[in-house]
Amino acid sequence: MDVTDDAALIAWGGFQLGEHGGGWRAERAGETFGARSQPRGRAVVEVLDGDGAVAGRAVTGDDNHAWVEGLRPATTYRYRVLVDGEPWGAGKRFDWTPSGLGAAWRPLDLRLRTHASAAEPDPVTFLALGDFGVGIGSGADGARQLAVARTMQRLADAVDIRFVVGLGDSIYHGLGGRQDATGAFDEDWWLTFFQPYRYLFDHLAFYPTAGNHDSADNEASDDREQLEDNLYLRIRFGPRVEAGRATIDPGLFYRLRVGALLELVCVDTTWGAGRGMHWFDEPGQRGWLERTLGDSDAVWRVPFSHHPAYCAGPHHDCMPEQVDRLVPLYRRHGVRLLLHGHEHNFQHGRVDDLDYVVSGAGGKLDERMPGRFAEAGTLSWAGVPHCLLVQVTPDRLVITPYGPTPPGADPVPIARRRPDGTVTDEPITVRLTSA
Repeated sequence: MDVTDDAALIAWGGFQLGEHGGGWRAERAGETFGARSQPRGRAVVEVLDGDGAVAGRAVTGDDNHAWVEGLRPATTYRYRVLVDGEPWGAGKRFDWTPSGLGAAWRPLDLRLRTHASAAEPDPVTFLALGDFGVGIGSGADGARQLAVARTMQRLADAVDIRFVVGLGDSIYHGLGGRQDATGAFDEDWWLTFFQPYRYLFDHLAFYPTAGNHDSADNEASDDREQLEDNLYLRIRFGPRVEAGRATIDPGLFYRLRVGALLELVCVDTTWGAGRGMHWFDEPGQRGWLERTLGDSDAVWRVPFSHHPAYCAGPHHDCMPEQVDRLVPLYRRHGVRLLLHGHEHNFQHGRVDDLDYVVSGAGGKLDERMPGRFAEAGTLSWAGVPHCLLVQVTPDRLVITPYGPTPPGADPVPIARRRPDGTVTDEPITVRLTSA
């Protein structure tokens, strides 16, 4: 699922499941979803307005996805997909649970909302998380991922969430090590991505950035090709490349304009063609970043990347390449907030009026106390699994980190420690102008 202010991308697919040793797993069956998947049949995709009338329609026999054009900005629609005349997803469906495979626990949410036009000051709320793709069947890490996914689902059911931002490491290798379930095949994505967020991504767009576990930085295979395929990156951002709003070869850089208030800028901070140079150092990508930040008239410009420029640890340091070469660019163009993953905890810091949030515990977790508060400008931290709720208004950004939610409970903001040891659970507010 993806939307613009006048169009929607709708995609469909599935997995072939098999029982093995008393449990269920997705089996290798070729390309079962994604841009390269074999067509399931002749498909008709219709987008319906509030009165049930067809507002847009697309027909394809070659793909399992279609763009529907001619929609109105900032408008909620419903959609349906017919494959060879039969409604897609209307048959018997199953969901994975820790106790086994069972009947789907809720119906699909077949609706969408287009983005506001660039001139419309439409308040926006979105979710963000990083370092989550461990697989909900993977022990303690998986239990954390499932609990945070439950938080996201509860929030999306209660709040007008528009989309989800991924802060990298959408899929890790399996418990067997660097060669195991790396994300290079469709079946690797069942319990790591599509099952835990099934009832979010049926109606919300997911905007990713590349992490070190999505590339060859830390795994035996580079998952970028599969990431591009399964998340339809070239289908979604190829037209933006032509319009100068993305550059995806090499790296993953794009801008997402949501009304007059917000422009998100995806920055690829993984290694480039060889270690020692990052994709943001490549001259073409550097030029694109300078143009993007320089010509944006959005009220808020928010770059997001996997690796943080500033980080108190305990595992990772600040990234001097970003501090030296990207942060001055951000400051020059009025950026007030950066979003990152990578460190497996929560951190909020401020360096010279530039706020940043590290959200790298969507599944992974490091509970150890960070040790470089002064260097990173740390204001608060927490070693707790979480996601972010980000609210965008004309004069402020409000960021609230929510922790894992047990079954039957409601989401609760996490308690964060300040460097002096005091505790807060107040939302983080970034104002357009300094107080």
